[in-house]
Amino acid sequence: MPEDYNKTLNLPKTSFPMKAGLPQREPQMLEQWKKDRLYENLMKKNEGKPLFILHDGPPYANGDIHLGTALNKILKDIINRYKNMAGFKAPYVPGWDTHGLPIERKAIDKVGLDRRSDDPVDFRGHCRDFAVEHIGIMTEQFRRLGVIGDWENPYRTLNHEFEAKQIEVFGEMALKGYIYRGLKPVYWCAHDETALAEAEIEYSEDPCDSIYVKFEVLDDKGCLYKLGAERGKTYFIIWTTTTWTLPANVAICLGPRFDYAVVSANGEYYVVAEELVDSTMKAGGIEEYKILGTVKGSDLELATAKHPFLDRESLIIVGDHVTLDSGTGCVHTAPGHGVEDYQVCLNYSQIPIVVPVDSKGRMTKEAGQFEGLTTEEANKAIAEHLQKTGALFAIKKIVHQYPHCWRCKHPVLFRATEQWFCSVDDIKEDTFKAIKDVKWIPAWGEDRITGMVRDRSDWCISRQRLWGVPIPIFYCKKCGKELITRESINAVIELFRKEGSDAWFKYDASQILPAGTRCECGCEEFTKETDVMDVWFDSGCSHASVLTTRDDLKWPADLYLEGNDQYRGWFQSSLLTSVAWRGTAPYKSVLTHGMVIDLEGRKMSKSLGNGIAPSDVINKFGADILRLWVASSDYQSDVRISNDILKQLSEAYRKIRNTARFILGNLGDFDPDKDEVAYDELLPIDKWALMKLDELIAKVKAAYDRYEFHIVYHSIHDFCVVDMSNFYLDVLKDRLYVEKADSKSRRAAQTVIYKVLDAMCRMIAPILAFTSEEIWSYMPHKASHDKGSVLFNEMPEVSGRVYESDFKDRWTRLHQIRDDVKMALEQARAAKIIGGSLDAQVTLFVPDEKEFEKLKAEQSDLAALFIVSKVNIEKDGEGKFKGEAGISLTVDHAAGEKCSRCWVYSETVGKDHDHPSLCSRCAEIVK
Repeated sequence: MPEDYNKTLNLPKTSFPMKAGLPQREPQMLEQWKKDRLYENLMKKNEGKPLFILHDGPPYANGDIHLGTALNKILKDIINRYKNMAGFKAPYVPGWDTHGLPIERKAIDKVGLDRRSDDPVDFRGHCRDFAVEHIGIMTEQFRRLGVIGDWENPYRTLNHEFEAKQIEVFGEMALKGYIYRGLKPVYWCAHDETALAEAEIEYSEDPCDSIYVKFEVLDDKGCLYKLGAERGKTYFIIWTTTTWTLPANVAICLGPRFDYAVVSANGEYYVVAEELVDSTMKAGGIEEYKILGTVKGSDLELATAKHPFLDRESLIIVGDHVTLDSGTGCVHTAPGHGVEDYQVCLNYSQIPIVVPVDSKGRMTKEAGQFEGLTTEEANKAIAEHLQKTGALFAIKKIVHQYPHCWRCKHPVLFRATEQWFCSVDDIKEDTFKAIKDVKWIPAWGEDRITGMVRDRSDWCISRQRLWGVPIPIFYCKKCGKELITRESINAVIELFRKEGSDAWFKYDASQILPAGTRCECGCEEFTKETDVMDVWFDSGCSHASVLTTRDDLKWPADLYLEGNDQYRGWFQSSLLTSVAWRGTAPYKSVLTHGMVIDLEGRKMSKSLGNGIAPSDVINKFGADILRLWVASSDYQSDVRISNDILKQLSEAYRKIRNTARFILGNLGDFDPDKDEVAYDELLPIDKWALMKLDELIAKVKAAYDRYEFHIVYHSIHDFCVVDMSNFYLDVLKDRLYVEKADSKSRRAAQTVIYKVLDAMCRMIAPILAFTSEEIWSYMPHKASHDKGSVLFNEMPEVSGRVYESDFKDRWTRLHQIRDDVKMALEQARAAKIIGGSLDAQVTLFVPDEKEFEKLKAEQSDLAALFIVSKVNIEKDGEGKFKGEAGISLTVDHAAGEKCSRCWVYSETVGKDHDHPSLCSRCAEIVK
């Protein structure tokens, strides 16, 4: 073949740089984005458009990011990128949770601090330095994921303006009467010596002793002895799994409507719920016993029993929380160590609240002989004492679900202490109304958060730490009364806005309060509260501290997006502060994602040895593969990840990338403003491709709007593989490579693939952040496009063309026939009849008159459609192969000679004197 013939082939450019190597190329692109101020220019580009605000839930600034935070940040970035291309201005202000125990502990470990003896301002300074350092570390890690936003101006809960606004919200709640101080049982971490919020609790299995204890009856209210029981030998049997709480026992609670039996056994008499007699006796190893009679629980109210080892009486009370699911029906009641116990004891003014455990988890003198023991030590010692004194009815080892601190992982206590609370009961009805005005995605989120609010009566907002926002309350030195006034709150707000919350520890009360401030008793001297606020109150105020203080944002937010564990965390704390502050929710929609798990369904963690660091994934595969993993997942459930999953996604990514590479390689000489062919001049197969593109655009945009990114991914992937690579682009090669460069046929093909690439690049831009920018930088553009970034351009729109059903049905039928032809070609190749598909001549036998006429009319296009040299259409006869399409066909080796340029077999090869190795079509093109 003459060498000049190569120059007439429109072969794809092989020098296009979009090859593998994301881990190497992405950092270079990040630097360019930073240099070009991509985010800032995007905001300028979208100035004046409607605002869409996704408010960032702040992660703790205390360590490297993990796959859960990567999942969260990538999801947010996908949404913000899409919204910025869909007619909105969607600024993203990342946030950081910077106070609280996690950071305080890390700072203590790093520097060796002691919060009890070190100067509080100096101590807090070290905590601040630690938080700021990790904000810098985590910022770079988030940016490496391709997440764009206002990283230069994030919000931080330690910022002066944030703290001042938080005090404003607290002040409004306090002045409305929603904040109060009280002695109540709260979750208490003895390891860290602080109260905990419900959201800071996790449950795990814990081995313990399950004990049954005898409480001798003193006053039976005339109900038990008349049934045959004897004084001094009759006992209420209680059951507990927290032996250490027995020194706090002040009552035994019965179900008022339950029947309680008096059981005679072993010369003693036991009072237990009638339904639980058998199980209780079995636990005590008693086989022979007799029920003497029964009495209603309500009839035993105000009877008394003797504490088994303390000089104290236990009052018999009744409560509706008593169940017959387990135990004895006689509930050990210690209001200093249980919420339900506390609530039921409020009905009995004569019952004291006893708390025989100190802040470090050691028994106090109120525990008698067990003073000084840890709760764990007390469990064993008390059980042994009960055994020796005969008060132990039964004991057995069990494993139960017990609350643990989610940070230090130690078991927590319920411990009554003086704390500051927000009364959820006071705002509960307004909160329910606010919940109904929010769109919850998934919809079950509404029921979940409604149930959580319904079950909550108050919120403990005080913490016994130093690193946090102080509770801005003063106490009269003379009478001890709290001072919370508009003037005192405003004074703290202005101080914090100017100097930050360190000022609380720097100045005396007299230096903070306005001159002349005095208590109702007339005293002018005050002390300050030493507790700080729960960090959930900090982050729960971010809607006020961020959305209402920045000119580029608005309140309420359009969307909150976090893990599904935040129904009891940030979603709820934000909701409660907002309802208390402004009477409505701080968000219009709430979207949740699941947790990241391994293939066995286990949560990813270093301790299990199944953790995968985002940096490891990025270094091996690139951030775009991690982003594709996020988009490909049905993230509203738990999301699985493994190296095999990532490898599979790499293959899927390659299909999308290679489709773009092929198209780009065929657009080197195409100027869309000059060379685009009108729709009416396109070939039917081109119109089919644009129809499929319209369908894809519609499906993708609807999925983005519903936040169903897995549908976006699967739709684009299937389009690239099935509609493009396996069909349209495969058929198109002949026109792109063989036809004259500026021919109408080739320009038509280029017009379509340009439209496909242009739309596809925009559609993948929210997900494949780096790849889409790379495609955009190399593809040709219309003058109307913004070449600076794909993000500066709108999402593609459906053309609006109406495709008749006959047109759609015809192409469905041609696909069916083509599938049969491909199968027949494979058989012919296996039988050595042909080598490549262009060696073939296909004969279709079509007995149906209408089908025959249609195929006859399309005969000139079928060879290109099937990628063979020739297609014959016959009405009569039967072919050797019969497939699914209902027509038979035969494959033979094509007649004629192989054209050295297009490789098609033709009987015209050799007919042109000047070009004897070319077919007539190629000879004409070369001329």
